[in-house]
Amino acid sequence: MPKFSFTNLSKRIRFLSSDEISEIYAGALELLNEKGAKYHNSEALRIISDNGGEVNKKDMVARLPEGLIKESVVKAPSKISLHDRNGKLAIVLEQSNIIFNPGSTAIKIIDMDSGEIRKPNSKDFIDFVRLTDALDNIKAQSTALVVSDVNQNIVDRYRLYTVLKNSTKPVITGAFTKDGVRDMKKMLAIAMGEEILLKKPMAIFDVCPHSPLVWSEVASQNLIDCSRFMIPAEIVPMPLAGALSPTTLAGTLVQHTAEALSGIVLSQSTNPKAPVIYGSSASIFDMRFGTTPMGAIESMMIQCCASEIGKYLGLPVHAYLGLSDSKTIDAQSGFESGIGIVMGTLAGINVISGPGMLDFESCQSFEKLIIDNEICGQAIRLSKGINFSNETLAIDLIKTIAHEGNFLTSKHTLNWFKKEQHIPSSVLDRKTRLDRKYKPESICKRAILHAKKLLSEHKVERLDPDIERKLDNFMKNKIRSRSLGFPTYQ
Repeated sequence: MPKFSFTNLSKRIRFLSSDEISEIYAGALELLNEKGAKYHNSEALRIISDNGGEVNKKDMVARLPEGLIKESVVKAPSKISLHDRNGKLAIVLEQSNIIFNPGSTAIKIIDMDSGEIRKPNSKDFIDFVRLTDALDNIKAQSTALVVSDVNQNIVDRYRLYTVLKNSTKPVITGAFTKDGVRDMKKMLAIAMGEEILLKKPMAIFDVCPHSPLVWSEVASQNLIDCSRFMIPAEIVPMPLAGALSPTTLAGTLVQHTAEALSGIVLSQSTNPKAPVIYGSSASIFDMRFGTTPMGAIESMMIQCCASEIGKYLGLPVHAYLGLSDSKTIDAQSGFESGIGIVMGTLAGINVISGPGMLDFESCQSFEKLIIDNEICGQAIRLSKGINFSNETLAIDLIKTIAHEGNFLTSKHTLNWFKKEQHIPSSVLDRKTRLDRKYKPESICKRAILHAKKLLSEHKVERLDPDIERKLDNFMKNKIRSRSLGFPTYQ
């Protein structure tokens, strides 16, 4: 994709005009040049200073000149190839190519059997990873749960360890600690091989600035380490319109853009050509309840607009969509998730995180993940549009059959119906009431039954025994070095 080009934007859905994008970008440049961004990390400040930023060490603020920002955007790759654990290409993140992954870092889960909302354990996470591995439309993993039976000082490593052992799919993950990326990079190298990992990355690391315009010590270090190791970093601003950013959507987009650019500058100043993704987890702030509704239409609009700015800059883009603020599987969870997934798909957002998630990004659900997988399948079909050719127009066929026949026995129907129609799983009810065996069930119940069936039948491709042993030993040594116990489930 070319840099600073409006031709990169989706042709199917668009919120911002070219002039509006230019004005938002200019506002972000003004913010970073005059106010700057705060980095609670001395190494980050040194790197930026060495590359032309004006640093106030006392205040830990770096003012970023326009030239440095533009140079950083130009250096950042316009596309990123993401691979699976075996080194097979999964997707090239560019243009309108899309990959879905579950919403991440949930601190609660809905128990499939009891319906209880509780803290997740390592067994829950293993099952969640295995279920995601079995789904057709959610083609990437995430470190979806923060398990409660693993010490929080090591849980970022343990989450990646669980994914590497129980799935071949690429993963969107992240570190909670200053040295987390370094350890997690070693784990990825064990699973794939050092040389293959560099050429064929399978993991994306989320790094999140704090609004307004602040980078913590941990987030700064994680971004520096990702850049040095050439690990794709997803820069994910999280402004809250009305609380941690202006209540106006346009104002929030200016701040969001500045926060994303401040990360791109740090990344490219650390290591030119380091892969970065222009992400977003922006939300409005509900003044009535003090909540951050990701299912609000304005939250979805901000993220789609942010992706337009990222595409204008010529970068792969990401958003948190397909989530619901409902606390259970109901009509609200369905329409909020469906609207978000469809909007993100039509906007051509490359990485869409969120399926399975409820309750303001805090709770994951097996059954919602199953339902969202179906929504993703429908959205993917929608994005393909209508196939036009002489054969698909079928004018001669209509002439042959019109007035006295049907198309059921036509070879044309046999050749085309599976290509034209998305065939959902049994989770979606398309049966007829004329079937005497038909017994109406809620989609939630059907989703639970389908999840249990997949968990029972799906066979995960295991790691090579030698590689698995090395990975086990690495994890055990990390846990022992901190005098921690190994969880019951592995």
